[in-house]
Amino acid sequence: MLDLGKIPSLGAALRDATTSFKSREALIEADRHRENGRMTYAQLRAAADRFTGALQAHGFLPGDRCAILMQNQSKWIVGATGALWAGATLVPLDYKLTAPEQAALVAHCKPRVLFTEWPTWEKLSHESAAVFERVLVVVSEAPEGARIGKALRFEALADKPATYHERQRDDLACIVYSSGTGGTPKGCMLSHANYLAQAEVLGRMYPMKEGERYFSVLPTNHAIDFMCGFLIPLIMGAAVVHQRTLRPAYLGPTMQRYGVTHMALVPTILKTLEKKIRERLDDLPKWQRFAIDQVIDLNAFVTRREPNHKLSSALLRPIHDQFGGKLKFMFCGGAFVERGCAEFLNRLGLPVAIGYGLTEAGTVLTVNDLKPFRGDSVGKPVPGVELQLRDENDAGVGEVWVRGPTVMQGYLDEPELTREAIVDGWLRTGDLGTIDAAGHLKLVGRAKNMIVTEGGKNVYPEDIEAAFAGIDDCDDYAVFASNYLWPSGKLGEGHEQLLIVVRPKPGVSEEQRAALITELRTRNRRLADYKRLSGYLLWEPEFPRTASQKLKREPLAVALRARVDRDAVRAL
Repeated sequence: MLDLGKIPSLGAALRDATTSFKSREALIEADRHRENGRMTYAQLRAAADRFTGALQAHGFLPGDRCAILMQNQSKWIVGATGALWAGATLVPLDYKLTAPEQAALVAHCKPRVLFTEWPTWEKLSHESAAVFERVLVVVSEAPEGARIGKALRFEALADKPATYHERQRDDLACIVYSSGTGGTPKGCMLSHANYLAQAEVLGRMYPMKEGERYFSVLPTNHAIDFMCGFLIPLIMGAAVVHQRTLRPAYLGPTMQRYGVTHMALVPTILKTLEKKIRERLDDLPKWQRFAIDQVIDLNAFVTRREPNHKLSSALLRPIHDQFGGKLKFMFCGGAFVERGCAEFLNRLGLPVAIGYGLTEAGTVLTVNDLKPFRGDSVGKPVPGVELQLRDENDAGVGEVWVRGPTVMQGYLDEPELTREAIVDGWLRTGDLGTIDAAGHLKLVGRAKNMIVTEGGKNVYPEDIEAAFAGIDDCDDYAVFASNYLWPSGKLGEGHEQLLIVVRPKPGVSEEQRAALITELRTRNRRLADYKRLSGYLLWEPEFPRTASQKLKREPLAVALRARVDRDAVRAL
């Protein structure tokens, strides 16, 4: 059983792992159908020590900040490990942001070092020179002859003596930026104790064995993958598989090639996996489909109390072989998970552990332990977490407040925001939910997104959106109040009506669009009267989303407000 109670820091936990598992594979990196390379734990230790020595040769001191800005790859983990061993406070940054947004975060967190990759640095170097004036920039994979300015080439770092600097549990381990969905980034300050407490709990609930393989699909800067795709696998002696391209066409082959056992996904990718399986089943002859359906029913019955990977993979081998035959668990959170999708995969013996958390509290606050599986909630609080609902309404909906060992120290340089978010040790999440008789949390939406209808009912966009999941030829959708998109400014003018903004899949025919709208109307009629939508709006551009695929409602609303008006809404 994983016991991190006496480990002082993340650096110490990783250093112990590189000694205990030195001959085992630690990192595997693929690019499409080609393998870029592998590292054992001993090789990871040597590479990380080299990075440590290079930083220290340029005056890096314990407590200095090291920002990492790159896509998922082995060098991300090498750099993070080496920086931790130098006593750094890590600052994982989102490579999907624009260069001006990234430069703004660098200016805010003031790192001593920025470790990035060539395409990113090429764009960042055109931003304000003052931002990077006192930052040591290390760039990987810069082409021969490329003008990298003051930056150092990662591949050409000189071998220098490395000194391991221990940190303590209460020291700052990471500054992780949370944009939430409102677009205002906040630097969450998380200690070594925060991360070690989370790793111990999750490592006990979902243990990984030596030699098992985690497929890192989400960006490693994201809280879920930082914990589940970096810390936990390496601490427990497993290997992390990275793929430099995340096009869906390459996910299955990579899982097959490397025998992936664990992975974390956002709901959109989970839905893609479900669709792929359903399409293959639908292509089978009727007699064969009937036979497989019987086996699926049998598997669902015999695993109703808890998953049994060995049995499920034997009963449904053709389906499991599509994903390598060794996949035990998938973890999903960050946005609302469609219940039907999760239940379908669970019936196939591909269980989805649905969880809930936020950057301000490490990674996971509640999760389904799969004993038994439930797809209608985000589970119970994990050990050590206290959860309360505050200001409940008549329907039992209240704001989720949490307290526990993973709650952040506060927001970087934002004492007022910190006091608003953390009250007497309790973190105000801003999420609304209910707790059922079994102690499971069910989320209904964000407090700031709540809409009061003309009839005085409280409705939540996320709750209504769940009713429209899985519509054919629909790429994305979101529910808004019409007065939020187009404020009238006059009392009593323009009743608070609900509408859905829909993005059809690119290239769909007019006939397919008509069928999409017909399905919208059909599902809308099934909603309770006070949740029913008044109209729809077609929108072609991609919806802005966070790294975990949460919708950025305000930026979408701003774009809609600027380009369309109420007259564009069509009745449902």
